[in-house]
Amino acid sequence: MPSFTSLFNTYNWNAIVADIYNKTHTDVERALAKKTRDLDDFKALISPAAKPYLEHMAQLSNQLTKKRFGNTMQMYAPLYLSNECQNICTYCGFSLTNKIPRRTLSDSEILKEAAFLKNKGYDHILLVTGEANNTVGVDYIKNAIAILNKTFANITIEVQPLDHEDYRLLIENGLYAVLVYQETYHKDEYKKHHPKGKKSNFEYRLETPDRLGEAGVHKIGLGALFGLEDWRADSFFTALHLKYLQKTYWQTKYSISFPRLRPHSGGLEPKVVMEDADLAQLICAYRLLDEDVELSLSTRESETFRNHIINLGITSISAESKTNPGGYVVEPQSLEQFEISDDRSTESITELLKEKGFEVVWKDWEAFSIG
Repeated sequence: MPSFTSLFNTYNWNAIVADIYNKTHTDVERALAKKTRDLDDFKALISPAAKPYLEHMAQLSNQLTKKRFGNTMQMYAPLYLSNECQNICTYCGFSLTNKIPRRTLSDSEILKEAAFLKNKGYDHILLVTGEANNTVGVDYIKNAIAILNKTFANITIEVQPLDHEDYRLLIENGLYAVLVYQETYHKDEYKKHHPKGKKSNFEYRLETPDRLGEAGVHKIGLGALFGLEDWRADSFFTALHLKYLQKTYWQTKYSISFPRLRPHSGGLEPKVVMEDADLAQLICAYRLLDEDVELSLSTRESETFRNHIINLGITSISAESKTNPGGYVVEPQSLEQFEISDDRSTESITELLKEKGFEVVWKDWEAFSIG
């Protein structure tokens, strides 16, 4: 089975950092002048040298996004099923070390949460759990998908990394997509933030998208958690990962997400602060690198930032999100995984999108059979 690890091990983190920070205005202008761009161009576009060119990048990003996606914006909502977790993660409210009430939704509670989201219009949901194999393992996830796949057109999961055979089983039972964030591609820093639990295995997590591609999943979502390490270097390695996957598993669709470290119970302060202008630059750089990749932004970001960035390359957003199990209806006061920043209602967001000329799309595709 092919693996990204072999390619990843040919790169040196410090050398990549130096290369990015040594990019010049000439490098940026050369990248902007191209019709198709490679990873070296991407380094230039995320470098400090590209900051004065943000307006130009934004205009190009807007044009490329409209060319490929039109004036559409896909809506999705997370449905948190459990905050049980066996891992220690320094940045997460669900971490094993946090002494919090643990909660896993029953079938009837899942249906109550789902009914709330369906009534709001959602047809694409993201099922989220902590990483606790004994409580919310493959059987639990499979059951949740079975309960919900008659209600929603698209079911995505963000759960613990699984084996190839487990993904095949879930796909056969209606799984549409999987989000799996490496958190950081800096191996030593990764170990510091994941000292205990299955998630401490850097290579197993790194190879999760390979297992997904082999299993034939429809879409894979990638990303890094900005704040753990240098965001430029982590973004380069995410882009490297994306290009490898696109070449190796060319029938699969891909998305990139942009989570920034948010307040939570336990309170890790960001090692590296990513400013709003930095994130805008990164989103535009990804669009200039790849016209086809989906770019997704969650309610982690502020109302003001989301209002402006949706015109610059984003193709998918969440709204009215709750990051605690049962947060919509069943138990609104349970502990959140992290604090959201944009707490506007679904109706407010959709109205804003329509005012800006977007067509709101509630699902990606539906499976059907002929005959």
